[in-house]
Amino acid sequence: MQPINDAYKDIIQFDDNGLVPAVVQSIDDNTVLMLAYMDEAAIEETLKSGYATYYSRSRKSRWKKGETSGNVQQVQALYYDCDADSILLKVKQTGVACHKNKKSCFHNPMGGTEQLKPSPAIIDELYSVITNRKKNPKEGAYTTYLFNKGIDKILKKVGEESSEVIIASKNASAGEMIEEISDLVYHVLVLMANEGVTPEQVSEALEKRRPSDDS
Repeated sequence: MQPINDAYKDIIQFDDNGLVPAVVQSIDDNTVLMLAYMDEAAIEETLKSGYATYYSRSRKSRWKKGETSGNVQQVQALYYDCDADSILLKVKQTGVACHKNKKSCFHNPMGGTEQLKPSPAIIDELYSVITNRKKNPKEGAYTTYLFNKGIDKILKKVGEESSEVIIASKNASAGEMIEEISDLVYHVLVLMANEGVTPEQVSEALEKRRPSDDS
């Protein structure tokens, strides 16, 4: 992030409590991740460290995003809106943004012509959660259990889930297949995280296998 001078202090319109709303957006896919508030000191700390710091209205104190969870936000750019009374942070999100273990805090559809639906991005989101669990083990968590047991246990689960997919397919049950395939994908992602293989690398390999019009 490029250094920013102090001119913003005379531009940003803080409210009566000295706060300004901050919309947080993923630099990778433009997903709106969360809404928070910042005071002048939080902005200063964010600019100084390069990582998002906010002000909690309930706790009445500043807090660095991901300080305990590891889900930090590396700030790539900041903007203020046309009225200078709100801020946009473009961030590189580690893990998930929502404390409910969702990629975005805005995950509750209210209706309309199109409802939120899972997309291929869920693979990246799940992989991010899994790698974060590898870096920050959580006692009692199944993913942590797999990492603690090691490669042999992970491979055993991949094999078991593969067999379950075959059985579900033979049973001609679409619902059962969906559940078992989901289990298999999850355990394959754990295997990938354990071995340092990323979804991007798999995507690149799949791209090379894309069928041509005459194949």
